[in-house]
Amino acid sequence: IGPSGCGKSTFLKCLNRMNDLVEGCKITGSVTLDGEDIYGNMDVNKLRKRVGMVFQNPNPFPMSVYDNIAYGPRTHGIRNKKVLDEIVERSLRNAAIWDELKDRLKDMDIRVVSGMDGLIEIAEYKTSDILVTAIVGMIGIRPTVAAIKAGKDIALANKETLVTAGHIIMPLAKEKGVSILPVDSEHSAIFQSLQGNTHDSIEKILLTASGGPFRGKSREFLKHVKLEDALKHPNWSMGRKITIDSSTLVNKGLEVMEAKWLFDVALDQIQVVVHPQSVIHSAVEYQDGAVIAQLGTPDMRLPIQYALTAPERVESPAKKLDLLQCASLTFGEPDLQTFTCLADCIEAAKRGGLYPCLLNGANEEAVALFLQDKIEYLQLFDLVRETLEHFAASDYRTVEEVLEADAKAREFVRSRVGQKQFGCVK
Repeated sequence: IGPSGCGKSTFLKCLNRMNDLVEGCKITGSVTLDGEDIYGNMDVNKLRKRVGMVFQNPNPFPMSVYDNIAYGPRTHGIRNKKVLDEIVERSLRNAAIWDELKDRLKDMDIRVVSGMDGLIEIAEYKTSDILVTAIVGMIGIRPTVAAIKAGKDIALANKETLVTAGHIIMPLAKEKGVSILPVDSEHSAIFQSLQGNTHDSIEKILLTASGGPFRGKSREFLKHVKLEDALKHPNWSMGRKITIDSSTLVNKGLEVMEAKWLFDVALDQIQVVVHPQSVIHSAVEYQDGAVIAQLGTPDMRLPIQYALTAPERVESPAKKLDLLQCASLTFGEPDLQTFTCLADCIEAAKRGGLYPCLLNGANEEAVALFLQDKIEYLQLFDLVRETLEHFAASDYRTVEEVLEADAKAREFVRSRVGQKQFGCVK
């Protein structure tokens, strides 16, 4: 997570005390670094220097730990990620587990929080200056609002917050005098390209898209796409939900809406450009015809770092871009006839009000169903469009209204999937 004193040692100590927190399960196995079993020896001083990051659920451990810890009775020899996912997920949803963890850590200077109350407490943490909001989905709205009210700058990686509640978030940030710093690679590129220029000199924003794994494919081809196909992004290594969104181009549609709020521009000032090489992460065209772009390797460490150091630049662990190794940079228009989700996102943004929230909620629910292998790939597109067509126009003033609309969209998707006449439901 960071340098000395940041909590890496504490994490390993906690890990060592997690045995028996889940009934019938026991942490066994080893953490091997350079051939040495450090976890078995609990050499914290060595291990703390090597652990780089502790990941959020569902992958809460560094990969070296994740691959080597075995969950389950020792006699069964269970040693795989699927079992780990299931146990971690069950644990996180079980309040008794958190109570047990709090009890086991009561003699240590560690405060265990959970649920929405825990997220809000972290967001308002008194000694912090900036909050990185990297939670996937609508759950990020309330903690973000809490952090802004507490005067924290926001490093925004949760695009759904602005997509669904931009009308609330941006005025609130202005009122409290806090900065919203983009973490998404495209929005970070735009942010960097705007430095030193005035807002009224912007002609348009060029929002790049790789095109995803199915760029150039037909609607007929998409009928046969399976989950494992959609999870293979050609350039970026990301979470499962955002990888699916990238394959349908929903992610790019959400980014259009996010850019509208972040940079205070009209929708017709945002142009999506397909750039398969993912070298130019986005650009800004100015009134005089100049185009300023940010280029780099497709590595999320770059935009994350800049959000935390801006406007300063420091040495990065990411690989440097070598232009001599870039054989060609190509550009094209997105296929809105095949990838209808992008067109639907733009339509929702034009309608305004609660439509972006309804679309986002429908998509989140549909993607969850697809990840559970309960719907076919093309049904992702159908469910988003049907949601837009089903609901009447309405505006919002409060977070509660946004959350209510989200719940309605999700319920509509579940009801449609439950109907026999809907598509090819499994």
